Amino acid sequence: MERLFGTDGVRGRYGDGWLTQARVSALGRALASVLPRPAGHVPRALLGHDGRRSGPLLETALATGLAARGYSVTSAGLITTPGLAVLGRLDGFELSAMVSASHNPAEDNGIKVFGPGGEKLDDALEERVEAEWRAHPEALELGPPPPLDPALEARYLAHLLAAAGDLRLDGLSLVIDCANGGGSRLAPRILVRLGAHVVPLASAPDGDNINQNCGSTHPQALQEAVRLHGADLGIALDGDGDRCLFVDEHGALVNGDGLLTVLARARAARGGWRDPRIVATVMSNRGLLRALREVGVGVVTVGVGDRRVVEALRREGLELGGEQSGHIVFGAENHHIGDGLFTALRVLAVLRAQRARLSSLAAPYRAFPQVLINVPVARKPELSGLPAIAGAVAHLERELGEDGRVLLRYSGTESLARVMVEGPDEDHIRQRAQELAACVARELG
Repeated sequence: MERLFGTDGVRGRYGDGWLTQARVSALGRALASVLPRPAGHVPRALLGHDGRRSGPLLETALATGLAARGYSVTSAGLITTPGLAVLGRLDGFELSAMVSASHNPAEDNGIKVFGPGGEKLDDALEERVEAEWRAHPEALELGPPPPLDPALEARYLAHLLAAAGDLRLDGLSLVIDCANGGGSRLAPRILVRLGAHVVPLASAPDGDNINQNCGSTHPQALQEAVRLHGADLGIALDGDGDRCLFVDEHGALVNGDGLLTVLARARAARGGWRDPRIVATVMSNRGLLRALREVGVGVVTVGVGDRRVVEALRREGLELGGEQSGHIVFGAENHHIGDGLFTALRVLAVLRAQRARLSSLAAPYRAFPQVLINVPVARKPELSGLPAIAGAVAHLERELGEDGRVLLRYSGTESLARVMVEGPDEDHIRQRAQELAACVARELG
């Protein structure tokens, strides 16, 4: 059976499958039944949601299931996922759960669950919860919505202000795209409090407009707004606020690789970095490795997903990691919680400290070109078990070295093999990609 918990919690179309109010009430009961309970006091759960119409409905269903097993449930209301995780940690909640589908469209939703330290549940615990959920899928009679505690939003705002330290943004003009999501109230407020002139964009969620032609997955409106207003820069969050992308003063997009370049090179320039390495995923462009190698910073590469980034940060004892999508994680400094607003503050601090424009700070990162070729195939055997293809890939990887990469995989929905080659010379990698595609066609076409 397909796992209900994916790489980032439960996600799907609201009203279908397990994402109905009835099934989510059963999920609340399963969580309360499986998660460790504290001795001597009533366990507490903190819930929150992003800007989707279905958010409060699923929040009520989840609260019903938790309350049925003895939990005291509080809502933070409209908030970001990292904000919820931070509050869960700081205020000692035994469980925190965010109702969100992140950067997905409004008709989707999902559940992200965090334990006592604001950490995502490990695989073994998720499997136990899923087994309990499947064994007891019966719906509960829905109770009232959980009580809202407005002081929680203020507490998270105070956390961000404390993280900003002595940062002042007076004289800085910026546009903030909130994706009509969980950061719609918080993001403009924190930037205004720090002295910036702020033009808010997509900061009025109506239940249906989350991520709709806005946010980190649709930055075109932000780029246009920066140029229109003559702003110094723009910031884009996604629907639940864990991602952050920037737009420089010219309207050019600076993605997660560009932000890692800015942050890591600034850290290297300050000196005293005990272990000058960061964590990135296989989706990061090789241009990141070159930009950081120039200043003596190494890159630990892991699989896709912020969970893999966090695992590597903990395992290696490192301070900074992230994904090209803009999900940046600061290790112990922010409790290994990826937070778009926290990231924005750290990038703004670098700009202020170096008295530089974003375009100049991001300039060392130059994305290498990529060539992608789809090859029709008649069958899909394990690619590593085909000597001719495996040999061709290995030869090309040796030729490209650190400044290139090869990704060869099958499409999950079509009879295609996807050949992707990346490197600094576009003509060269195009030729090599065509040669590898021809090899795949000979073997599998």
